[in-house]
Amino acid sequence: MSIGLEHYLVLSVILFSIGLYGALSKRSAVVILMCIELMLNAANIALVAFSRFITPQLLTGQVFSIFNIVVAAAEVTVGLAIIIAIYRRHETIDVSRIDLMKW
Repeated sequence: MSIGLEHYLVLSVILFSIGLYGALSKRSAVVILMCIELMLNAANIALVAFSRFITPQLLTGQVFSIFNIVVAAAEVTVGLAIIIAIYRRHETIDVSRIDLMKW
């Protein structure tokens, strides 16, 4: 039995679903960022799998995946900076208790 495109896509969907569930159900901002990273990694798996099985001689999926990793690193950097600033002001990272828009 060989591993085909369907196997990679099923893995990608499972990882994306776990990340989506975690991002929507958790309260901690750090855990939400980790779940978003899991969703981005699931997208990377799908990009590389499509690139490998549809056009193996081109590296378009790998290039998009590297671009996605760079964007994810920037997102984590900015997100953690925002979380640290919110923690210093409110002394919590529970997203249900943060009300920055209220006076």
